[in-house]
Amino acid sequence: MTADELYMRRCLELALKGINRTAPNPMVGAVLVYQGRIIGEGWHEVYGQAHAEVNCLNNVRTEDRALIPESRLYVSLEPCSHFGKTPPCSDRIITEGIREVIVGCLDSFVAVSGKGIQKMRNAGITVKTGVLEAECREVNKRFFTRQEKGRPYIILKWAETADGFMAAVDGSPIQISGCLQQRLVHQMRYQESAILVGYQTALHDNPRLNNRFWLEGRQPLRVVIDFDNSLPENLFLKTDGWPTMIISGQKEGVKGSVTWKWISNRENLLQKVVAALSNVNSLIVEGGAKTLQAFINAGLWDEAHRWVNTEKLSGTGISAPVLKNARMVQAQSFGIDRLLLFHP
Repeated sequence: MTADELYMRRCLELALKGINRTAPNPMVGAVLVYQGRIIGEGWHEVYGQAHAEVNCLNNVRTEDRALIPESRLYVSLEPCSHFGKTPPCSDRIITEGIREVIVGCLDSFVAVSGKGIQKMRNAGITVKTGVLEAECREVNKRFFTRQEKGRPYIILKWAETADGFMAAVDGSPIQISGCLQQRLVHQMRYQESAILVGYQTALHDNPRLNNRFWLEGRQPLRVVIDFDNSLPENLFLKTDGWPTMIISGQKEGVKGSVTWKWISNRENLLQKVVAALSNVNSLIVEGGAKTLQAFINAGLWDEAHRWVNTEKLSGTGISAPVLKNARMVQAQSFGIDRLLLFHP
């Protein structure tokens, strides 16, 4: 591993400290190095507050500040060049007199997208790009999907019995997985931006779809497809106070914590649903089987988490979704539960 790769890997470690706190902005880490010694580190800590480069420079000790112009700045994502909630990071870098910047990957956000690098180069700064580029993009795969595809990064998730069923014949839920799997699912809810179910799941399961068994933090936006606007008013999704979006063909508006998002008709329904969520970085689709299969058939997914209880047999019921054109990239066992991770 080269020195540049080593320092960039540290940038990525720092970036991940911002998980679930920077969305819809990306996670970014920055390291300032003087002759092989790190004199400053920082990451984007909270959405709307200082970016990684600014925090890195602000964290340089007073006795080391004179070394800043002679130091190399490493940053996992291209420094911004526009005024948003904070001033441009590229301006701060130029003002500090830094002469060399190493960038992991370019920012595909249209207001940046190469402009930050060009701005620094125009100021006489040497800029190197593409160090651990694939790893840097992987850390922000949710952000890049939203920027480049105009939709959230979509994660399908379901649990099934050893013989391939995920609910009873009448659609009522059956207990499939153990408590460890439940905690890991709630960890996912903690980390992702939104979570979606279809009409039947909302009606029959009355789910909460929030994070109750992981760290305290921001809850996901709950989304339910209710085109006819006929779900009962006493559901948890409507009454518990956590944010909910209802996709409806009948109504638009806001009442308390519930927002109704109107769509004109059912044609290309899922494409309209994900377009309505274009301001969120990631979406978990939890079902039911019909909704999950519809996302699969439409090719609207980036990961699928298939939890299989290797011992429980149902014998009958509603069959689990069938993945198409998928490749399994990981398999892990958690007691009798087995997590199979697929990519398209």
